[in-house]
Amino acid sequence: MINIRPVSDLRNKYPEIEELVLKEDEEVYLTKNGYGTMVVMSLEKYSRLTEEVEMQNKLEERFGEKNMEKIIDELEKQIQNPDTKFLTHEEVFGTIRRKLNDE
Repeated sequence: MINIRPVSDLRNKYPEIEELVLKEDEEVYLTKNGYGTMVVMSLEKYSRLTEEVEMQNKLEERFGEKNMEKIIDELEKQIQNPDTKFLTHEEVFGTIRRKLNDE
C-alpha cells in the first residue's frame, strides 16, 4: 500500500514513519500543500534501488537497450521450450572450474 503523508508528519510522527521505512521496508511519500515533494526510504532500500539502476545502465551500455530486449525475449522463449536443457549449478561451476584449471 502506498504511504502518503504530509511533510509535517516527518516532524510530528517520526516514529511512525521510521517504523514504516525501517521495519516494514516501505517508502513514505511526503506532500506539501497537497503536492508530492519527496520520498523517504531506508538506506538499504535506496542502495538496492541504485544498484539495480546501475546494473541496468551497465547492461544497456554493453548490449544496447534494444539488444537487451531481444536477449530477454530469446531467453523467455528458451525457458518455455520443453526441449531446453537446463544445467545444475554443479554442472555450471564444474565447467567453469575445468576452464580455469585449463583442463
